[in-house]
Amino acid sequence: MQHQNTKNIRRLVLLSILLAVIVVSLGAYTRLTHAGLGCPDWPGCYGLLDVPESAAQISKAEEAFPERPVEPQKAWNEMIHRYFAGALGLFILAIAVISIKNRGLGTPVFLPLLILAVVIFQAALGMWTVTLMLMPIVVLAHLLGGFTTLCLLFLLYLRLKPYRVPGGDTSVRRYAGFGIIGIVILTLQIALGGWTSSNYAALVCVELPICQAGWVEHLSFEDSFDPIPPKKDTYEFGHFDHPERVTIHVMHRIGAIVTTIYLLWLAFIIFAKAHTRFFKNSAVALVTILTTQVLLGVSNIWFSLPLSVAVSHNVVAACLMLMLIFLTYSLKRKA
Repeated sequence: MQHQNTKNIRRLVLLSILLAVIVVSLGAYTRLTHAGLGCPDWPGCYGLLDVPESAAQISKAEEAFPERPVEPQKAWNEMIHRYFAGALGLFILAIAVISIKNRGLGTPVFLPLLILAVVIFQAALGMWTVTLMLMPIVVLAHLLGGFTTLCLLFLLYLRLKPYRVPGGDTSVRRYAGFGIIGIVILTLQIALGGWTSSNYAALVCVELPICQAGWVEHLSFEDSFDPIPPKKDTYEFGHFDHPERVTIHVMHRIGAIVTTIYLLWLAFIIFAKAHTRFFKNSAVALVTILTTQVLLGVSNIWFSLPLSVAVSHNVVAACLMLMLIFLTYSLKRKA
């Protein structure tokens, strides 16, 4: 009975992980198509549950929100993201309720409740993203909240699947701490990427590896990472001047170099020291995803941020984090 309950909730968690990946992808797509204010209210769209499309609906919507003319395509991008995010919230609520119901049967309770709390706060961030007119710090927090929800769901899935590496592999257990450091470094790099995107700084540097000639003279750290921006009617398309945007982008590039070097070292040392195929394959998988992410980052520059590549860059960043969590969890719990 206990095994069946665990198996059922694990399936629900797996479905939620897949849905969370879709939500992260749609969030990136919404942001990159400049559709974050496609609906100027929340949780509906111009007071509707869908998007105003008839002449009468559009006229009424533009009368209520004269500063935001209806753009149906952008509005649909935003509403589809909200639909999927709402569905994910219901899935997570179901996981929390089932976990509480089965708390005496070995099912974790704290982690599902934590995920539920995160997703409730994430919904509030979604509202503030609109009501505070794409304030960069709120957009960044919303991005990180989506990643956090996905990662916690994945951690819960691992927690519900307590297998061990056949025969163990204590030779690499000592590197679990380095895996945690890698998670911290990657989190900071994702945050830098989110800050770059939310401040519309993705295309200020058009050459590799750091930026075009003279970038050092443009660096300006005084306000570039100030979380409280000057008061504006809207932060759509950014509020920073060119030097601040260059600084933000350059720090993201440098962060990418540091992250790549560290994760390559971690994967290499685990591959070299591991005695089991499990950890060797995990190290190879980490390098494969990391290489894909680096190539996507380079492609963003070479091809001037094509939408498909930019969205993939967000999704693969999430996959890289999940792989690193999987490797670190395995080192701590299964070696």
